Amino acid sequence: QVQLVESGGGLVQAGGSLRLSCAASGRTASSAAMAWLRQAPGKERELVAAISWSGRRTYITESVKGRFTISRDNAKNTVYLQMNSLLPEDTAVYYCAADPTYDSERVAIVGFDYWGQGTQVTVSS
Repeated sequence: QVQLVESGGGLVQAGGSLRLSCAASGRTASSAAMAWLRQAPGKERELVAAISWSGRRTYITESVKGRFTISRDNAKNTVYLQMNSLLPEDTAVYYCAADPTYDSERVAIVGFDYWGQGTQVTVSS
């Protein structure tokens, strides 16, 4: 089992920055591929960024490339999403997700086993 708790969401003006954190706990928390997904009102949930267990491999969706960065600190079992140059269209509930794996270089983009409760990010124009 893995428990995920997100934090760092809030209200920010367009052009501003936020850093989301996802603290993982549980037996397999330290060996999981992790990701951030988001869901805006009336839209489907979409993958934003993903990172391998080792932290050496990442995936960033095209719409946020150059603005968002995913990273992790395995000593703290925490994954981060640094969001810069935020746009109103980034407004959504952001979810952290985990996929325990034996492959330290695997980047998971679907099929997550564990989810956090979500944190709201609102970008005003």
